Amino acid sequence: MSEELLVHIEDHVAVITINRPDSYNAININLLDEIPKVLQTVSENADVGCVVITGSGKAFCSGGDINDQLNAAKGTMKTSEERMDDLRRAIDGARLLHEMPKPTIAMVNGVAAGAGMTMALACDMRIAGRKARMTTAFAKVGFSGDYGGHYFLPRLVGTAKARELYFTSEVLDSEQIESLGLVNRVVPDEDLVKVTMDLAKKLGNGPRIAWRYMKQNMKIAETGSLSDVLDSECAGIRRCRETKDHKEAARAFIEKRPPVFEGR
Repeated sequence: MSEELLVHIEDHVAVITINRPDSYNAININLLDEIPKVLQTVSENADVGCVVITGSGKAFCSGGDINDQLNAAKGTMKTSEERMDDLRRAIDGARLLHEMPKPTIAMVNGVAAGAGMTMALACDMRIAGRKARMTTAFAKVGFSGDYGGHYFLPRLVGTAKARELYFTSEVLDSEQIESLGLVNRVVPDEDLVKVTMDLAKKLGNGPRIAWRYMKQNMKIAETGSLSDVLDSECAGIRRCRETKDHKEAARAFIEKRPPVFEGR
């Protein structure tokens, strides 16, 4: 892993930081390769109960590094289909953020544009500072968009508004992104890290097996029937009933004390 993507794990929380502040954390070819690999690693880490993704400096992520990606494409002998397969693997980070069996939080500390915006939307929750800005941005560079934005954005704001945001590339300030429901909350910039990490640590130290089945239920609910969801809920409850965490929570309830979860 390079210095362009930092990972710090503490108190059952993995914080992933895109570290290219001079380019407002634009995603270059190296990061296209590294981000999904790192997300897969923390997804499989049983000691991690919550994942936070953010950017260093004044931005969350300004989207793709157009110059870097164009230069990398020069002289390539790959077919269009091979390049498409490469991109599909690279943007699988969206699926991992959305589907990994633990809560994911985007800590939006500045501009989130293009793939940066859609990466944030792929997370379960988003906490933004007052200086946060969001824009689809793709139309400005003649791109149609990637990283799952066409899946996530309509589910948050409705299809008509999503189309408008894609077609116009309007830059939304923190009040607009909060009113549209693009973030869970907006906080003063100086409180962003504390608020996000307090939530992340609470989740990271929670019942991690229950988180897995909650996310599975949500995933099925997005495309399945009510019957599919009920079946999934039954399976999840049955599994959770067997866990040490459930037994500990039941004892804690009777003893009138906070439970201490172990993720087992």
